[in-house]
Amino acid sequence: MITKICGIKTIETLLCCEENKVNFFGMIFYSKSPRNITFNEAKNLQNFSKKLNINGVAVFVNEEFNTIIELVEKLKLKYIQLHGNEDNYYIKNIKKLNVKVIKSLSISKKEDLEKVYKYDSADYYLFDYKPKKNELPGGNSKSFDWNIIKNYSLKTPWFLSGGINLSNINIVKSKISPFGIDLSSGVEKELGIKDIHIINKLMSKINHA
Repeated sequence: MITKICGIKTIETLLCCEENKVNFFGMIFYSKSPRNITFNEAKNLQNFSKKLNINGVAVFVNEEFNTIIELVEKLKLKYIQLHGNEDNYYIKNIKKLNVKVIKSLSISKKEDLEKVYKYDSADYYLFDYKPKKNELPGGNSKSFDWNIIKNYSLKTPWFLSGGINLSNINIVKSKISPFGIDLSSGVEKELGIKDIHIINKLMSKINHA
């Protein structure tokens, strides 16, 4: 099971992720998010990660295409996550930049899984809790009903996201067994602030039987 921790902002947290064999770190370019990152912070993380095994993922929500082009070039990005209403045409154009695309899909009922066929150009899917009108697109510390994806099979690799934490990670491992998991609020001591001790504990549960 591969792992991604979203909302990374410091070298200290990045190093903790590397030591725990986390595969991806997410950098959120969305001003309304408490985990929003500046260009300089992202550049420092990307430059530092060159000597590590972990890959940076830039997370966008309905961003202007030209802004993404600029950031892919300046930050030497290899992975993009789209967490808004971007369509398959948008994904195809993003992929022309020679990046892999993770497309987030909001799930609240079984039929929502059919959305994968609308975004068949994506390299990965990320299944997340469906936010209400006043909530953020992601990182709400809430889960959808995981029974919806129990025994779910798909050729395209997919991440499970939303409310995964120390108290339920063993359920995710034993009952769901997704290709990957995406963590954010579940490894924070307060909103937007990652906690190294929680990351260590949670990743220990993931990496060991």
